[in-house]
Amino acid sequence: MRVAIAGAGLAGLSCAKYLTDAGHTPIVLESRDVLGGLVAAWKDSDGDWYETGLHAFFGAYPNMLQLLKELGIEDRLQWKQHTLIFNQPDKPGTLSRFDVPDIPSPFNVIASILRNKDMLTWEQKIRFAIGLLPAVVRGQKYVEDMDKYSFLEWLKRQGVDERVTSDVFIAACKALTFINPDEVSATILLTALNRFLQERYGSKIAFLDGSPTERLCSPIVDYITERGGEVRLNAPLKEILLNADGTVKAYLIRGLNGAEDEIFTADVYVSAMSVDPLKIMLPNSWKQIEFFKKLEGLEGVPVINLHLWFDRKLTEIDHLLFSRSPLLSVYADMSNTCREYANPNRSMLELVLAPAKDWIAKSDEEIVAATIAELEKLFPDHFGGDNPATLLKSHVVKTPRSVYKATPGRQQYRPAQVTPIANFYLAGSYTMQRYLGSMEGAVLSGKLTAQAISEALPVANSSNLQTLTRPPATNAATA
Repeated sequence: MRVAIAGAGLAGLSCAKYLTDAGHTPIVLESRDVLGGLVAAWKDSDGDWYETGLHAFFGAYPNMLQLLKELGIEDRLQWKQHTLIFNQPDKPGTLSRFDVPDIPSPFNVIASILRNKDMLTWEQKIRFAIGLLPAVVRGQKYVEDMDKYSFLEWLKRQGVDERVTSDVFIAACKALTFINPDEVSATILLTALNRFLQERYGSKIAFLDGSPTERLCSPIVDYITERGGEVRLNAPLKEILLNADGTVKAYLIRGLNGAEDEIFTADVYVSAMSVDPLKIMLPNSWKQIEFFKKLEGLEGVPVINLHLWFDRKLTEIDHLLFSRSPLLSVYADMSNTCREYANPNRSMLELVLAPAKDWIAKSDEEIVAATIAELEKLFPDHFGGDNPATLLKSHVVKTPRSVYKATPGRQQYRPAQVTPIANFYLAGSYTMQRYLGSMEGAVLSGKLTAQAISEALPVANSSNLQTLTRPPATNAATA
């Protein structure tokens, strides 16, 4: 079957990959001139990469790890020491670590918490552990039911005080969802914590050895095209054309640079766009259907990613760091963490500004200046004195609508991959799957969409996609 997929982010590309495995012919149509969607990256005039986001891979990403293995590129992940590292604002330049020992879960994570003496008192550790017990014992049903609370409300219900929220979970919420604990659904953080507690290497972190566009997305495209599929850039969807019965007749592709619009036909159609552009593209007749009406309950969260090049090394740490800054979420010195970006003499910091709602409309100059002011606190040795570090250049990448904003009550609005329209499907991390809006969620959603299409329209001698939705256990330590 010929399947047209609008969007060449991870959801669209993974959907196409698994459709080719099932014997179908996917054609991915991307509006921009770059692959990757929310993981897109570009080269500047100096040949330096800058990215849409700071993309960390976790051991608790089984579908992503399985995809890399199937592509034969799992060695492109550079695994870091199994630890979580937080800055201490009250002690500038000082770090607090949660070192995870190599013992079975959940004892490894528990040991890392018990051994940390900087951020939690014994009373706070005990209260938080007791609070987590229902999520661990009662499982995903309990976790889903907690969507009615913000994570801050859930913490208070467990008797966990404000200091724990300030010291640990503001940083975690901003890193995972780009919003604060008083806004984010408890379901999101509890889902992540469950994965970290249940999988031995779930909280272990890796970075790609280069840009996501070249090192991750391009191999997926090669896999698809070598098996008869196609990926087209500069092919923006203008309109979804309908048959008389309300099913999709064709995708109307906008002609660029004076070219005529193109009517693109297929047997099946998939939207792998983010939820915000999808809502704009929906035909008016579909907007009256309850399934699509629910999409109004979802919207993307603004995110800002910064890249700052300095004239010297600010740090030798080869890892992701949680800033615990009121402005910044997480950061990394990519000259240490990423092989392609390596530089022994200079730092390139990649930082996420979150929450970004009050900053998204500000100028790049204002954003960089505010970030430098925060870095003066994070790296006091390099910005004080007579010879402070010099900023050589910067790039600011704004995404006004990124992953869906995971506030309380959003779970009920997340749609299935199968829609009421017989030949139209959805893929994207906002769709209903077990992970939050993330790279893992995008890959899993694409896989689920491919499975649904293959079950509805089987191809003779196709591979069994059901086995792909339940990947074997992975060992991040040996990846």
